Amino acid sequence: MDEAPDMLFFEKEEQKKGRRRICGVDEAGRGPLAGPVYASAVILNPADVIEDLDDSKKLSEKKREQLFSQIIKRALSFCVASASEREIDEMNILNATMLAMCRAVEGLHIVPDIVLVDGNRTPGVPVPVRTIVGGDGKSASVAAASILAKVSRDRYMKELGLTYPDYLFEMHKGYPTKKHVEQLLIFGPCAAHRRTFLKNILPKERIG
Repeated sequence: MDEAPDMLFFEKEEQKKGRRRICGVDEAGRGPLAGPVYASAVILNPADVIEDLDDSKKLSEKKREQLFSQIIKRALSFCVASASEREIDEMNILNATMLAMCRAVEGLHIVPDIVLVDGNRTPGVPVPVRTIVGGDGKSASVAAASILAKVSRDRYMKELGLTYPDYLFEMHKGYPTKKHVEQLLIFGPCAAHRRTFLKNILPKERIG
């Protein structure tokens, strides 16, 4: 059985370099057919370690909600931001994700010494950045950001389900499930859908 990773390994490395304000950044919602892409930036308190932080996708919804509450209460600073469906269509999902990440970092009330980002792409922020592939399962700071982004987006999609009940967003959160595709074929897209994501699902005249 593989040994569990030290979720503070990268934070400890940066602290050895004299960096104290270490920010984790991650996104949620790159793959869905509808809704914004969310990103979060979190600076954890090194003197107040939050247990059980991990990749949000590995945690139950109940656990994510519990950790969400702990993070927003105990972090030194955090910000959740997004890029809209229209921005995704205009600039593509990668650029929109980077935009959401920049907005999250810029929204912190503390300027970080270093930003740890999940993945291998660097958002254009005016502070040093370190990318970590699979960072949401390797860094407590990035894991915390993944949880804030995921929970915030899921909550938004549940509210969107009330606005557009035909699409059942509260169930699939906009991801391309069989049921979501079925509803799209019946009703066509609503204002919350990413038009550029529907090209292989609907004919051009129905996408609008």
